[in-house]
Amino acid sequence: MQVPGYKAASDELRAKGIDEVLVYCVNDPAVMKSWAKDQEIAGSLVTFFADQSSVLTKALDVELTAAGPMRALGNPRCKRFAMYVEKGTIKHVAVSETADDPTGDSDISASAATGMLGCL
Repeated sequence: MQVPGYKAASDELRAKGIDEVLVYCVNDPAVMKSWAKDQEIAGSLVTFFADQSSVLTKALDVELTAAGPMRALGNPRCKRFAMYVEKGTIKHVAVSETADDPTGDSDISASAATGMLGCL
């Protein structure tokens, strides 16, 4: 959902000084490598990596532990979010979630490329 939007907005993002978009998931590296191939990110400004043990997810306090997703997924995942970081300083964080939709599936706008472009 979000990756194609960031790929499509690459020129706008670069124009605003963004040199890389990092995408990570609470998953293993093999899954992320396969997903990267599927999303055709090679040569784009998007880079995928895995947070297999949720170390980064927990440190950023974006662990998805809502009961519904936990029943479906079986283990904690990461909330759908985007973060703008400049020279190691977090400038903006946007989480796509509501009380009724903790995964942010119904409205990704806050963490989508268009949402982030609006805050740059």
